[in-house]
Amino acid sequence: MKKTLALILALVMVLALCACGTASAPAATAAGGGTDQTVTLAESFAYPSLDAHKDYYGWYTSIYGMTETLFKMDDNSVAQPWLAESAESDGSTWTVSLRDGICFSNGKAVTADMVVKNLQRAAKENDRFAYLAGYEMKATGDKTLTITTPEVYPTLKNDLASPELAIMDLDDTTDFDKAPICTGPFVISSFEPEGTVKVVRNEKYWGGDVKLAGATFLYMQEDDPKQMAMQNGEIDGYTSVTAAALETYRKDPDTYKVTVVPATRLQFYALNENRLDAAVRQAINLTVDKNAIAKYLNGTVTAATGPFGTATAYGKVTVPAVDTAKAKSLLEADGYTLNANGIYEKGGKALSLNICYYAARSLDTLATLIQEQLKAIGIDSTLTVEEDPDGTYITTGDFDIALYCMIADKAGDPYYFVNAVLRQSSRWAIAGFHSDACEALINQLQYETDTAKRAELANQIVQISIDDNAFGYVGLFNKTTVLRAGVTGCAETCPFDFYEIDANTSKTA
Repeated sequence: MKKTLALILALVMVLALCACGTASAPAATAAGGGTDQTVTLAESFAYPSLDAHKDYYGWYTSIYGMTETLFKMDDNSVAQPWLAESAESDGSTWTVSLRDGICFSNGKAVTADMVVKNLQRAAKENDRFAYLAGYEMKATGDKTLTITTPEVYPTLKNDLASPELAIMDLDDTTDFDKAPICTGPFVISSFEPEGTVKVVRNEKYWGGDVKLAGATFLYMQEDDPKQMAMQNGEIDGYTSVTAAALETYRKDPDTYKVTVVPATRLQFYALNENRLDAAVRQAINLTVDKNAIAKYLNGTVTAATGPFGTATAYGKVTVPAVDTAKAKSLLEADGYTLNANGIYEKGGKALSLNICYYAARSLDTLATLIQEQLKAIGIDSTLTVEEDPDGTYITTGDFDIALYCMIADKAGDPYYFVNAVLRQSSRWAIAGFHSDACEALINQLQYETDTAKRAELANQIVQISIDDNAFGYVGLFNKTTVLRAGVTGCAETCPFDFYEIDANTSKTA
């Protein structure tokens, strides 16, 4: 009897320990056991830390398959349950229920209390999520928590899908920069700050079997080396394929699988109002020919009107057509005259601009094309390339034109972009754009619950930035992914760039 009782107790203990990894899960559970296959992928960025709550680092811990959030954006830009099972709103209070069986890679269960602590930490560590500090968040049970906002907040589920709000084990993690304990199907194997990252299968993944044994992510910012590495068989895939490379891959469908989906990543530039007066800014925007740029970047981008696609209700803005004659007349009315070199000057000083960019997302090509277009009307410029735009020209403000690329429509709603770029408190305020009317409209947009009204407000906000010639919205990327034949499940059909490998990613020998 005693032996039988001991066996029963032992069995109960084993089941308790294993329960976390055998909970109901997405399709990965039915996929069977994992393989010994690994993939090597090229990435255009590499960050100095794996702390998902800081800066934009969570985008890449998500790409690496390490971190997960309460909700996840699907291929149709709809927030779907992930670590959370549901989120229901009752006025300004949201009740979030966690999925059963979720756990960290160390086997420890994820609790509502730990989720609250993560959201609070993200509010402290990331300025873009500081607003969370104003919310009352508390665990009401082991698997439920409530989030009460000062006013009705209609897009909370979308926010909770932000990769920066990943859930980590805050108690047991000893090094957030190099080895955070997370919930994803992969765990860190080796990490080179701003370099190569390697992950291996999380043997305790709550979502079931993980197909790949691991993955290597190589930091390769330049386009040509990525194409060469792909053709040499050194890598298994990458995104943001250039037009020239796209044409090459499409000629060999037996070797390469190319997927192109409409996406939300925006190429744009800021015009420094602290250095450039209104006439010069207007002349620049009347000269930059985004349609010609899109044609040159054949198949990779669509010319943008504003930061959002024109098919969306919040993408209904207008921009003046290219008019180089008017651009020149504006400069001349502003006191500029052409010198012997065909460059406008005023007071003996040539009009020469500093165009800053980083060599990813075709921004190097974009910088060159803009330089040529401006030179054609008499505006000279120099090109300054930086590896880390966030730590250089966007921080210092040392630019005339600052090129950048980001996901503008992050979650099927316009607020993310206007809050991150057009607010007076955003880091882009360093370019000098200031509009009290725009700020008031952004404040309205933040709390507006009616979808049609949100679109109307967003259109007004963006139009103000266009009319002020504060920014130039150049192109919306098509998400173009190339994978070696036999590699699947790298989020190639998802329009968002912050997903890549997951439990279902696979590679045939």
